[in-house]
Amino acid sequence: MENRNAWEAASKKHVHEYRELLEQARNSSSLVACELELLRPLLASRPVVVHLQSGHGLDDIALVAEGARSVVGVDFSSVATLAAQRRADELGVDCRYVVAAVPGVPLRDGCTDLVYTGKGALIWLRDLEVWAADVARLLRPGGHLFVHEGHPMVPLWTWDEDEPRIRPDRGYFERSHVNDTFPGNGAVEWQATLAEIITAVLGAGLELRHVAEHPEPFWKWDGLDAAAWRGQLPNTFTLLARKRS
Repeated sequence: MENRNAWEAASKKHVHEYRELLEQARNSSSLVACELELLRPLLASRPVVVHLQSGHGLDDIALVAEGARSVVGVDFSSVATLAAQRRADELGVDCRYVVAAVPGVPLRDGCTDLVYTGKGALIWLRDLEVWAADVARLLRPGGHLFVHEGHPMVPLWTWDEDEPRIRPDRGYFERSHVNDTFPGNGAVEWQATLAEIITAVLGAGLELRHVAEHPEPFWKWDGLDAAAWRGQLPNTFTLLARKRS
């Protein structure tokens, strides 16, 4: 319940900054280069996409702009989904939104060609094996899972600007920690190692096609230039997996 309350409170940002986000969606893409390199060949076939933990929905608009036939966003914040639906409708983009928890998505089996997720999604999930099984259930044979997510090492990095340091109160192999930045409010972030994430995907019967680690974070605190973001440390990763035909 604390996590839900924290996420609903954080999602009010999407309402307060509605016009700013609308202009971003209209004039630029929220998908970064390492995503587009992998996604463009998949989007060329005009897939139906399900975006798990869709947040503000800007990625959904970008996916349609790159070729997706349609996107269904799933998020347990009614605040976020209402704002995302309003933006998509205003821009005339084929996106619709479902308020629901992940895993346990209330969509039919084999309903999508591509599951897209990440950018602060996996930290809300306690059981990645159940999540991966739900992803596999949603995918049609030959469909893909694409993840662009914060690297599991990120909770260890300090935001010092002079040089990168490791936080003494965090550990890579811990199961969780309390978020003390954004969205805060006592939210618990669940931790998993990169190996555990990959193993969950493989355990769901998906074929791993690509894994890469990147120094660039997917999000930065406004006005801050942390040394941990300057290329020495992993801050994000991408993963592509395929359901067997």
